[in-house]
Amino acid sequence: MNQRPQTDTELADERDGPVLVSAETVAKMLNISPRTVWRLLSAGKLIEPVRLGGNTRWRSAEVLQWIAEGCPPPNNRE
Repeated sequence: MNQRPQTDTELADERDGPVLVSAETVAKMLNISPRTVWRLLSAGKLIEPVRLGGNTRWRSAEVLQWIAEGCPPPNNRE
């Protein structure tokens, strides 16, 4: 039985607790390009990701909270 790989969104629907999402998913959440996600991160304007080995992921709950707060610069968050 062949199954297609699951997307970050599909995985989020199946699990409870923190979910780690890719730059591509963060880009979709912000309606920007993945390249812009990396630019914002480099400029210090995006919340810090989690780095696991060679992978970079963001906690979806933190991204959603950051968006709800109006996307403040990370150093201005309380």
